[in-house]
Amino acid sequence: MRKSKFTERQIVGILKEIEDGAPVVETLREKGVSKDTYYKWKRKYSGLESGDIKKLRDLEKENAKLKKMYAEMALMNEALKDVIEKKL
Repeated sequence: MRKSKFTERQIVGILKEIEDGAPVVETLREKGVSKDTYYKWKRKYSGLESGDIKKLRDLEKENAKLKKMYAEMALMNEALKDVIEKKL
């Protein structure tokens, strides 16, 4: 996945600036952000504070870890089913 040129704190700052009443189009043009990117950011980061960003990142890491564990367990389960099936 491509790395953003903006940090999460900068993204939250841009969103707060727009929420506080700055014109959307002008602010996005100043910062070099497309409308599509703005709406993706808004969906993901709207309503977050600086402290919430760390929690969100930690939850995303934990979610990735759990998905990996599930995939490994599913493969192991299939392998065991194949072995049992061959024995019978």
